Amino acid sequence: MNTSRAPLQVELGRRMLFYSILLLLSWYALSAQNEEQRIRNIVLVHGAWADGSGWKGVYDLLVKDGYIVSIVQEPLTSFQDDVGATKRVLAQQDGRCILVAHSYEGSVITEAGTDPSVAGLVYVAAHMPDAGESEAGDGKRFPSDLSKSDAIKKTADGFDYLDPTRFREYFAVDLPAEQAAFEGGSQVMIADANFRAVITIPAWRSKPSWMLVPTKDRTINPDLERWYAIRAHSRTVEVPGASHSVYVSRPKEVAALIEEAASKTR
Repeated sequence: MNTSRAPLQVELGRRMLFYSILLLLSWYALSAQNEEQRIRNIVLVHGAWADGSGWKGVYDLLVKDGYIVSIVQEPLTSFQDDVGATKRVLAQQDGRCILVAHSYEGSVITEAGTDPSVAGLVYVAAHMPDAGESEAGDGKRFPSDLSKSDAIKKTADGFDYLDPTRFREYFAVDLPAEQAAFEGGSQVMIADANFRAVITIPAWRSKPSWMLVPTKDRTINPDLERWYAIRAHSRTVEVPGASHSVYVSRPKEVAALIEEAASKTR
């Protein structure tokens, strides 16, 4: 045995152990940093003719996967009231969040999403106007089946609702008839003026965005949703056969897109 090489081998062994420990510690530090930066807060915002309970399926999936989920209950009495209600919930977030909206509330999160707590935006069958635009104006680019019908009714004091007997036809055709009937009968009326509210500073111009397009949406034309997404350079996912109520009928697909946004936003 060549004993003259033994000290060298011992020294090399010590160095290898030292560098292995250093590499392992660096890996742990990087993992801890990534976990700390990971977005865990999700804020869900319902649209017109609905309330926050429609998010129950999506909520359950997100909570099961470890997310902290808040649901905004919008008054739908004015656009500014809805923006204010959203910002009120954003102010309660402990850290950054992903802000998610369905339908009309896409306009609301476009306005409210400039809040510093918002890291990314997810639009679920939603409007996405630019500065100086309203969803009523944008809707004329690609008229929906609903806009060409007489199913939207108005109260004497200026609130819109869907004819309950046609709610499923235009809003929720992929839901069971009994469930759609209940939703049509319990819908939340919205001030007609909300649809004509003009965006000032659109959050999607400065923050990453995602769009989910249900291909059988009759409330908002899917081509308008695609057009919005292309303009905003949004990551887009389509759900074949889904109605405007995709967040209720297809919660797995919706939750998956929200989780993608949370994992990829820094």
